Amino acid sequence: MDFKELRELMVKTQLIPRGIKGERVLDAMRKVPRHLFVDDFIQHKAYDDMAIPIGDGQTISQPYMVAIMTELLELKGNEKVLEIGTGSGYQTAILAELAREVYTLERFSSLADRAKERFISLGYTNIKIRVGDGTLGLPEAAPFDRILITAGTPKIPAPHVEQLSEGGIIVAPVGDRFSQILIKAKKENGEITEEYHTPCVFVPLVGKYGWRESENSE
Repeated sequence: MDFKELRELMVKTQLIPRGIKGERVLDAMRKVPRHLFVDDFIQHKAYDDMAIPIGDGQTISQPYMVAIMTELLELKGNEKVLEIGTGSGYQTAILAELAREVYTLERFSSLADRAKERFISLGYTNIKIRVGDGTLGLPEAAPFDRILITAGTPKIPAPHVEQLSEGGIIVAPVGDRFSQILIKAKKENGEITEEYHTPCVFVPLVGKYGWRESENSE
């Protein structure tokens, strides 16, 4: 299969018609080999307009959702970014193309190990991956210019707000366990102001400041 051609088709048919305009974001989506972030048997669907299971009850998000979340972060190239929920590592790689440094937190060590192998094989040197409760953030590396939450949360976790730089942006799917709305939150004078964007559905954010594991398995 011509994966480069499929990436270009993805950009032209799924992203641009839905309003993704940032050339840096579009170029990153054209460049990062999404098919290498899913299992071999499903690589032929890697560029389809859909989320794909990656194990441990997690998914690699629909390309459009990756693009819009990235665009809302307004990355210029010199930011330190915290990503909550590494998953396959695809979104992480997109961020690494656009930011100076990316810290990414994953609660499943199996997913983190596979993602790390992909980052190494693709030559990314500006990604630092950690395993733990993503709702706690990463205080030892704070503050962060941008924070991206890639799981549905009842509200933006307080530690994330604390660890965000003044003028920084958090993008997160906020709502209940089954449906959310994408929120862009900016920190100004220590206060958070929120913009509401597209409806979405993400797997639940599990942790101290998210959903409990028991709630997730009901």
